[in-house]
Amino acid sequence: MAKKVEIKKPDLNYNEILQSAIVHINTARSLIAKQVNNSTNSVYWNLGKLLFEKKIEEGHGSGVVKQLSFDLKNNFPDMGVSPRNLWDMKRFYVRYYLSDSKLRQAVAVLPWGHNILLMNKIDSDAAISFYANEIVTKGWSRDLLLNAIKMQIHEKFLEQSKAHNFDSTLPSEHAEYANEVFKSSYNLGFLGITNPVHEVDLENRLISKIKAFILELGKGFSFIGNQFRLEYNQKDYFVDLLFFHRGLRCLVAFEIKMGVFKAEYVGKMNLYLSLLDKLEKCENENQSIGVILCADKDHLDVEIALQDINKPIGVAEYQLLLPKEELQALILNEINASKNHEQ
Repeated sequence: MAKKVEIKKPDLNYNEILQSAIVHINTARSLIAKQVNNSTNSVYWNLGKLLFEKKIEEGHGSGVVKQLSFDLKNNFPDMGVSPRNLWDMKRFYVRYYLSDSKLRQAVAVLPWGHNILLMNKIDSDAAISFYANEIVTKGWSRDLLLNAIKMQIHEKFLEQSKAHNFDSTLPSEHAEYANEVFKSSYNLGFLGITNPVHEVDLENRLISKIKAFILELGKGFSFIGNQFRLEYNQKDYFVDLLFFHRGLRCLVAFEIKMGVFKAEYVGKMNLYLSLLDKLEKCENENQSIGVILCADKDHLDVEIALQDINKPIGVAEYQLLLPKEELQALILNEINASKNHEQ
């Protein structure tokens, strides 16, 4: 009779080990995907360059490209070397060979289908750079990219002036990165809120949908806790939501406000950041950053409120709206989940 193997109950550090392992695997997969795309696009770039330098043009050069496609397929049957794709490779080279190196590096790691879509729909280098960054950081599929372009996300992004004091409170490189990480607006439509709620209800909704919220925040955020307790001078203070950002290497505190931005919110956040830096920040970490998340903000009000503050603080708006059908589905899922939990 085989001896029964007993599985020991994991110790308290097991979850940390598991989460670290998941991070390593996801990071490796992301790097592999980028390397594959980079290698493929490098080949396509060089083929496009060849057609360009040999002055192969559509029309009189069609026969050359058709023959090249036929012969390449015989040698590399697993490669996408149709005549249409070869012409797209030339377009790819012509589109970017005079662009700056940052843009070329940005499109080099994108899936080929995403690059075709960007070339077909976008003319501006700045817009392509914006969408390329969104694709990489948020893992957008081609369909999501198409919808983002149709919604003119890039134009809306430019219209929204970012309200923060990062440039005056952080080292220049750190400030530039923080400016890229934090948004001026966050879409919380995944919460399925259709009626007015209190701040605590909104916070609880965010906690219940924390994975979706982290996806909306962007790459690099790790959730630490809600109503995070800070004790100092025999007094307790509570941060609504506390995160750690791996790239910025700092704690990030979010305060949630249901109404319009008020100047006094900055003073409260400034206090929280001072306590976080004093009580929680490790020696090898950068100073903590705060984000005040509110329903609406006036840029001038934010500017004057942050004027003499020495802690890095940003103010962002949130939206709660989703299409009616999605809202109905979310509410139905919430009801069903609640019923199943009660049973």
